[in-house]
Amino acid sequence: MITIRREHAGDVAAREALLDRVFGAARFEKASERLREGRLPAPGLAFVATEGKRLVGTVRLWNVNAGPAHPALLLGPLAVDACERGRGLGSALMEHALAEAERRGHGAVLLVGDAPYYGRFGFSAAATQALAMPGAYDRDRLLARELRPRALAGASGLIAPTGRGAPLRRARPVATDAYARAA
Repeated sequence: MITIRREHAGDVAAREALLDRVFGAARFEKASERLREGRLPAPGLAFVATEGKRLVGTVRLWNVNAGPAHPALLLGPLAVDACERGRGLGSALMEHALAEAERRGHGAVLLVGDAPYYGRFGFSAAATQALAMPGAYDRDRLLARELRPRALAGASGLIAPTGRGAPLRRARPVATDAYARAA
């Protein structure tokens, strides 16, 4: 049976190994990583999915500003172990994370990802046209979902990290043939 719960400190090594398998070393080169680097996830908004003692999925949300005066969250990465795909686990992690972000009073969630996949969760590029990511990214993949109406009204400029900093402890990337387009 799969359980979704808050991430614990003891999950970090298994989480990093999962991300290495799913995204490979290229995950450290993504624009979204610039916003996560050296930061801690937003309080209470880092989740894992486990089957028994095995970590099979993860999602985290990070505090950012969507331009001046527009606090938001950045979602990612969302990852599911290859042997668990097709069972709805990615959707369950997304719904869990979004519900908890809304319950905690956050106004909007941003991400970089495939619009057809994330559109089913209410994400679109409509509110991100005047926003920019640090570094190279595909503008059509910068998506947002407002958890409160008009939370991103007038948002413009560079998306910047906020929240809690942490010592940078980048896991050593593992060579892999897996490639994922998600940020």
